[in-house]
Amino acid sequence: MNFTNTALLQSAMQQSAIDANCNAEDFLKEKNVIVPSAANPLARKYLTLPLDCNLISYGNNIVASINQKYHTLVSDYINAFSAAHCFETPNLHVLNDALQKEGLRICFMAEYFLPDLSELKPLDCPYPTRLLHPEDFQTLYVPQWSNALCEKRRELDVLGIGAYDGGALIGLAACSADCETMWQIGIDVLPAYRRQGIASALTSRLALEILKLGKVPFYCAAWSNLKSVRNAIKSGFRPAWVEMTAKDAAFVQEMNQNH
Repeated sequence: MNFTNTALLQSAMQQSAIDANCNAEDFLKEKNVIVPSAANPLARKYLTLPLDCNLISYGNNIVASINQKYHTLVSDYINAFSAAHCFETPNLHVLNDALQKEGLRICFMAEYFLPDLSELKPLDCPYPTRLLHPEDFQTLYVPQWSNALCEKRRELDVLGIGAYDGGALIGLAACSADCETMWQIGIDVLPAYRRQGIASALTSRLALEILKLGKVPFYCAAWSNLKSVRNAIKSGFRPAWVEMTAKDAAFVQEMNQNH
């Protein structure tokens, strides 16, 4: 499939529309859009739908996919501040304070990246690399590769590229088939081998392999994770959309205890 940057963005919006239970065109509107969250078998597989409150922006407006009982609460918030400021402090405290009264809290905040085809190219790696498939992953579900692979969703890990030093795996980029059209890239490099361009080499090469298979590669990072964001940019990716999700307060508390 011959992709263009426009086609990649359209694919992402179409998937976000499935996830949010809206129309892809809603992300291009000037006014904010509020829709009821609903389960969909075509949604990204790691999402637990329906959601109580999920805000998505591709830069134009906010699409809020929500439990309808929070309609007034969410509407008041997203229409009180600009789209960009709704995803940051101090404004998001207004939403979090309102959600806490309902037993919810802001939980996930992330920036998503898509390849810029004018910038994406196979970057040089100082170590030999090898294309990997699910049968190669079986012994790799260990902490040092936990960003590249997900033990809880092994069945989604479909493709990877490893870097090797004397036969030992020292860097791994892998992708999960999170939905039918888009595969998410994760990357890990052993501490002793960082700052040598391995992460960007593996990320860029895996993105190209994914495109060859007719799928859209995407990359996710917390905007405060500068190492990850820098890797995305160096690898030929550019920011495409942002999301912020509220979860049950007990869920948030459990996540904090587990970390």
